[in-house]
Amino acid sequence: MTARLDHRNPLVFDTHELGRRPGALQRLTREIGAPKDLGIQGVIGVPEGAPVKLDLRLESVMEGVLVTGTARAQAEGECVRCLEPLELALEADFQEMFSYPDADDRGRVKAEPADDAEEDEDRLFIEDGLFDLEPVLRDAVVLALPMQPVCQEDCPGLCAECGARLADDPDHHHHDAVDIRWAALQGLAGSLGDGEKDEMSGGAPQSARADEKQEK
Repeated sequence: MTARLDHRNPLVFDTHELGRRPGALQRLTREIGAPKDLGIQGVIGVPEGAPVKLDLRLESVMEGVLVTGTARAQAEGECVRCLEPLELALEADFQEMFSYPDADDRGRVKAEPADDAEEDEDRLFIEDGLFDLEPVLRDAVVLALPMQPVCQEDCPGLCAECGARLADDPDHHHHDAVDIRWAALQGLAGSLGDGEKDEMSGGAPQSARADEKQEK
């Protein structure tokens, strides 16, 4: 059993005034505080309690109430390139059908309650004349927000070598990357003396070469 809707919840709306006569319209404007985790978690979203303006159009149809609306708010996040904080004006459009629990798809009153859990799983219903807009709002906000927000379209990001923010230093030069394996060999070569270098290269002292000739 699901919990009954609370009319004091700012995202719960009452359709009693609209009535069930098909074609009836009602327009509503409401400003609410954003619920927790409204957005893409860990990426960008509307801070909890931040103002969200809702403009709604409720239309009575045979099978329920068709809700069309727009949510406007200020989202906050972090640039995926330079990791700086950013703000984004959010405008999310949505449209959803809230069905009467006692009516079938053609609006006729059901003789008996349907026992098809799978069919009703994705449907939203009106309960005692009330409907909850929160799941619709959450889906709309996620779809309207960028998965990879950037502070500006051409943000160059951070230097891969030192982590400097390249937008703050356009003349930042690329670091000369040296393979640590070559660096070790260069250091070893520099520590060798001339004689040691000859031995490493396969050369022999002149006295040794003269002895070889006498033996021949």
